[in-house]
Amino acid sequence: MKKTFFSILVLCSIASASFAQSFIPAFDRFSGKEIAYIYLANGTKLEGTIDDINRKKGLIEEITIIPTGEKKKRKIEPKEIKTMYLPASGYNKLVNSMDQAFDAQKWKNNDVNMEIINKGYAYFENVKVKVKKDTEELLMQMVNPAFSSKIKVFHDPLAQESMSFGYAGITMAGGDDKSYYVQVGNGVAEKLKKKEYDDAYLILYKDCPVLLAKLKNDHRWTNFDKHLVEYTTSCK
Repeated sequence: MKKTFFSILVLCSIASASFAQSFIPAFDRFSGKEIAYIYLANGTKLEGTIDDINRKKGLIEEITIIPTGEKKKRKIEPKEIKTMYLPASGYNKLVNSMDQAFDAQKWKNNDVNMEIINKGYAYFENVKVKVKKDTEELLMQMVNPAFSSKIKVFHDPLAQESMSFGYAGITMAGGDDKSYYVQVGNGVAEKLKKKEYDDAYLILYKDCPVLLAKLKNDHRWTNFDKHLVEYTTSCK
């Protein structure tokens, strides 16, 4: 009985945290039962269930999928993928569904299928990323798909969170990532760290003087998502 009550409290806490933020938490566990949707760089679409995902330093290096209606497994490398939707598993799916059920009522993005994301899916894009002095093409999870028409924000797989908690062997994001990869327009995505935001916000929103004036005395990193929502929806 106590365990059940504790479970309810945990889920309520998750719900409260989810509805309080606009960025989607990053997921690292995906369902092998529900359909994944992968859009390849050659223009074809691939649907099927995930059999395995190989990672290195948090980044996806290879996906093994069983295409719908087939028995033979197919391995796909990130360079072959343009975008994809992967079904989050377990509690991760619950958190994501609550997040997007809230956000999807307010925001629309023609480049992203929010109906799929609202069912508990993580969205990935193949994007050019600045890594030290080099530029690499990486498959990154976007955390702001609903309001990404001007600036795209991607999860940094090596970012440390200010706080997190776990339940039943699953770690839930409970704090704010200390860095993201940010892509302005069609430019190269670059890492933005928490300590850099005091200067970076002036560059990110430079074409919106009204927002800059509003944020002059309060531009806390913890409100990065809210700033970006306002920039996307209110600034031309």
